Amino acid sequence: MSLSHFSNANEKRGMFMKIAIVYHSETGNTQKMAELVAQGCLAVAGVESKCMRVDDVDEIYLTEAKAIIFGSPTYEGSCSWQMKRYLDTGPKGLAGKLAGVFASQNWPGGGGASFAEITMIAALLVHGMLVYSGGISVGTPYLHFGAVSRKAPEENLYKERCIKLGENIAKKALELFPEDQKSGSS
Repeated sequence: MSLSHFSNANEKRGMFMKIAIVYHSETGNTQKMAELVAQGCLAVAGVESKCMRVDDVDEIYLTEAKAIIFGSPTYEGSCSWQMKRYLDTGPKGLAGKLAGVFASQNWPGGGGASFAEITMIAALLVHGMLVYSGGISVGTPYLHFGAVSRKAPEENLYKERCIKLGENIAKKALELFPEDQKSGSS
């Protein structure tokens, strides 16, 4: 199994909800975040997740997914131009799906990652997506707009934020779309 596709035991039984994780990463920092977000999704029974680079999106999987989590590095206080271009020109069929966001940044503080996340959130709302993080309402670590990490998530807090985002989105997707879980029994 490649690193880009993660599933849990429920997939083998034919029961799963698909969650796509679309990210841009130049140095691997945001990719590592995406993999941890996927790990968080898989901590919830009945979920399958797939990580995909913004320049190599699996359109079929994206269409089938009920939730999509977007990640980007922070460039000049915003998301990367590659993610912005994708959100401005590429995606179809996002309306009504659940969305979440995450961002990596070089240094903590300064607000750059928050602006990057808000830029992505604005585009997702325009596409008709339901944006969610769990904020401070579902325990620690708090996520506010989404998960943020300083470079690659090496410190426990940054890892925990990524995993928590995946868990929060997976649980909310199952809550919002229970009829969309596939069943292996006839």
